[in-house]
Amino acid sequence: MARIVPSLLLTSGFLLAVACSDSPTAPAAPSSPVTPSLSRDGADREFDAQGNKSERHVFELANSLGDRAARAARGGGGTGISYHGGPVLQAATNVVAVYWGASPVYFGGPNPGTYNTSSNSGDNSLVGTFLSNLGGSAYFNINTTYKDGFGQAIKNVVNYTGYWANGTGVPSNGQNVSDAAMISMLQSGFNSGALTYKAGTLYLIFTAGSVNLGGGFGTQSCAYHTHGTVSVNGTTRTVLYAAMPYVNAYPSACTNNSPSPNGDPSADREVNVLAHEIEETTTDMMGSAWFDSRGYENADKCAWNFGSMYTTANGGWANMNIGGKDWLVQQNWINSGSGGCRLSW
Repeated sequence: MARIVPSLLLTSGFLLAVACSDSPTAPAAPSSPVTPSLSRDGADREFDAQGNKSERHVFELANSLGDRAARAARGGGGTGISYHGGPVLQAATNVVAVYWGASPVYFGGPNPGTYNTSSNSGDNSLVGTFLSNLGGSAYFNINTTYKDGFGQAIKNVVNYTGYWANGTGVPSNGQNVSDAAMISMLQSGFNSGALTYKAGTLYLIFTAGSVNLGGGFGTQSCAYHTHGTVSVNGTTRTVLYAAMPYVNAYPSACTNNSPSPNGDPSADREVNVLAHEIEETTTDMMGSAWFDSRGYENADKCAWNFGSMYTTANGGWANMNIGGKDWLVQQNWINSGSGGCRLSW
């Protein structure tokens, strides 16, 4: 793992497909404000007690770095990651933001009670800006090194297709929100028309404060992706979703505490976790496609590893420019050559 400015590590995850480039040359950033402990947060969290790959693919804590060498090891296949036959989002990764809060979760975001089922117009937050510009970037192009079961490479396409700012039944700080409750909330959106169901779309559930999506937020994980079932027009459908709690509620556990490149620390730090979950869903949407011999998905293998970083005009730290803005986003694992963590491809 590169350590110009320390790179940290972590974990997360119907069609079939997935992996980069040199880090940008830039002046060395100041020393890291974080001195992470090297304790493990459990063993091989991508597998359950029976040795089966878990359906919940978690992004582990920034201080769970004791296994960082193992994560970045080859781990299976000539590139260090292997295909297991499952589906990927080969043609495009479509995302919908679900902001579940009593006020805009991020500055500039949509107000509660508003939604857009056809575009992202109205979401002026940094999170919305990142989602609108991720597709087509050299960073997301890493995923084109992964393929589906027919040998078709994943396309460098991310479409931010809509949002729902849900101000109903908002969970309070510290409240545990189960997967069943998140699925029920999505179901209510499909029922009311605030959300439009489309197969292969990733629904990103954002909350504010210390709302504990899935349990263990800030103590065991920082986010995760998984899937469930909903009913659409009387038909059972699979829904892909990611639990995206407010990582700045636990800056030592779920961020690297670096200065914000865009003057909005909460949104800037969320973007790192957001990218992780999107690329893992793209390459391992059902947990049966691309992962290594320990169950680590592509982003897991590079979690909290930022590579070369530079200082922005406002004194923030960044490692890439997407959509005309500077961002600090972890590297991703390239499925080419002998593999490795990269910032672009």
